[in-house]
Amino acid sequence: MQCTLWLLREVWMKVGLEKLENHEGVAVKALLDSGAIELFMDTAFAKEKGFKMEKLKKPLLVRNVDGTVNAGGAIMH
Repeated sequence: MQCTLWLLREVWMKVGLEKLENHEGVAVKALLDSGAIELFMDTAFAKEKGFKMEKLKKPLLVRNVDGTVNAGGAIMH
């Protein structure tokens, strides 16, 4: 009989974000994703905190580690 053990761990850290246009800072608690190869920010969070967003010429289709398409859809900004 084979047994598989999955350790579920989340690493949260305090992060400071700075807006490029006015250098205004925002302190947040962020989830560290060691599998991510890019930096992403939730659209609702960006709007709530007043970050300037520019629409991408070509949206980025995001896939999860298992190859499935991210439920949040493509990255548009």
